[in-house]
Amino acid sequence: MGSQVRHVRAIYGPSLSPDATAFAHIVDDGGYPRAVQRFLRGWRASSSRDVELPVEGPVTRVMHSADGHWLACEVAPEGGSRTQIWVVTTDPDDRAARRIDALGSQDPHTTDGTAELIGWDGTTVAAILTGDDGVGQSCLIDPATGDRVVLDRRSAGRLVDSWAGAALIRVGPRGYRELLMLHGLTEIALLPYDPGSTTDAGVILDDHHPRRLRYGPDGESTKLYHPAKEYGSDSTAGFVRALIRSDNGTDHARLLEVTVTEDGVTYQVVAEREGVELDEFVISDDLSTVAMLWNIHGCSELQVMQYADRTMSRMIPLPGLVASELSISAGGSMVAVTVESPSQPRTVELVDTRSWEWEPVDRVPMSGPLAEQPILETVTARDGLTLTGWLYAPPAGAPDRGTLIYLHGGPEGQSRPGYSEVFPLLLDAGITVFAPNVRGSGGFGRTFMHADDRDKRFAAIDDVADCVQHLIARGHAHRDRVACAGWSYGGYLTLAALTFHPDLFAAGVSVCGMSDLNSFYHNTEAWIAAAAQPKYGHPVSDRALLEELSPLQRVDALTAPLLLVHGGHDTNVPVSESEQMYAACRDRGLNVSYLVFDDDGHEIAKRENRVRLAEAIRDWVGTAFSR
Repeated sequence: MGSQVRHVRAIYGPSLSPDATAFAHIVDDGGYPRAVQRFLRGWRASSSRDVELPVEGPVTRVMHSADGHWLACEVAPEGGSRTQIWVVTTDPDDRAARRIDALGSQDPHTTDGTAELIGWDGTTVAAILTGDDGVGQSCLIDPATGDRVVLDRRSAGRLVDSWAGAALIRVGPRGYRELLMLHGLTEIALLPYDPGSTTDAGVILDDHHPRRLRYGPDGESTKLYHPAKEYGSDSTAGFVRALIRSDNGTDHARLLEVTVTEDGVTYQVVAEREGVELDEFVISDDLSTVAMLWNIHGCSELQVMQYADRTMSRMIPLPGLVASELSISAGGSMVAVTVESPSQPRTVELVDTRSWEWEPVDRVPMSGPLAEQPILETVTARDGLTLTGWLYAPPAGAPDRGTLIYLHGGPEGQSRPGYSEVFPLLLDAGITVFAPNVRGSGGFGRTFMHADDRDKRFAAIDDVADCVQHLIARGHAHRDRVACAGWSYGGYLTLAALTFHPDLFAAGVSVCGMSDLNSFYHNTEAWIAAAAQPKYGHPVSDRALLEELSPLQRVDALTAPLLLVHGGHDTNVPVSESEQMYAACRDRGLNVSYLVFDDDGHEIAKRENRVRLAEAIRDWVGTAFSR
């Protein structure tokens, strides 16, 4: 089975060129994921080139500049949690790569802080540079010279978009986020105060000039408007609009248009669906076309709007159950999106917004392990809250060996019916998989997402136990053959379930999970610790609560065989979290094993490591069920 996993080929993260003649994306088919540039039209049509960077590590994002001249790449050296930004030109014959996030340094080994690629403001890269002190600089960087202009500097701020003298800055911790507009020296709140709401994505629409630098009819680019020249440093002349995604004033995220003038801020609803979450949106540079992805129990629906008159298209059938990472051409004629299903690894496909015809990008046959479409199950928790999850059944003829509950990360993540490299191996071995969305998961509205905050986390741990009882009652699990596994927060929740409800589980696997919330706060990145407080509790005032919620403090209750997995370069959930759990289990003579990937980080991004991980989970759980 392991040899099959090596043939998995995933492509994702598309970025269309402004003129829709080319695009870039990420390819994951061996080693670390890399950026690839492909050509759709013209004399280079159907050709491609790998973007060569002088740094070993996965490319996590690639984006075309608004004039089509540059590609910016975000890369994580050695698979760690900190990232760098490199740029290359879109000329395939130009192999030069320049690092633009490090002050005066082109050394790929310099790791002072982390850099996040946000987008482009004209011909400058919009990025966030965060130092070891956790203070982030939202800035614009000239890709040719490395010169930069700082737009904003704060410990809890994140640049979302920048254009022509205005910038959108996201402030606030997880679950309590809002957008501010910076315009000259003026800082403007875009929506009324609504504690517990999340406003986290937006695009500036400028009414006076083209929103992005783009090609004219004669091939020349439009004028670049420099913020300092276009607006006085203390000016708020004119008005600026923005499209934003927010659940402010409601329970599910929707699309709003906000207009900022000298007289104040107004907003109106552009698109919403009752009981359905807006996942993401993009708007074309000419402001003609908006593409939106809606989230229904984890499945995706694509819809396109003609922005001038707000005419909505029908739901456009997707070539996969789950879609993400929208990209749109400057004129709105083409949309690129990443799609996936249990029987289809992530792949990029293009759709014409007039004919609705799909054009697959990658025609390389996929020979890796696949799974059939799962069934959506509804679980009633002990307090009456309704939960859902996806049930994956082994193929016909496979032995009935047991059931694994697999928990997503976040905690605001969501179990969706996309592709998994782990599940097919388990299913082929006769192990049923249930991927639930316990309280705190995203995609179901803000009330559900906040249902596990702080001391409510005990109820989320109980949700895992209630899922076990549901599976047993429905005949999907045997009482003595249930295992639990998860990644990141899912790894923590696995350890919590094993120690709070030890009688329910025959085995457990924690991948990059927290074992002690107090030590996690002490050792993680400063900005991660600050963002986590509304979810888990304050590291000082809630110390007793954090201790009570920590699996390490309950290790004496553990009875199930436990596999701990971690990436050696993980600074998000430091590797010490697994090390201390492993030591505590060994000291007590418990059945525990520890797998470390020394050349990887929190995501376990390297293809060969993901193969070993999938096999290790299958073998550990299968062995436990055979006892």
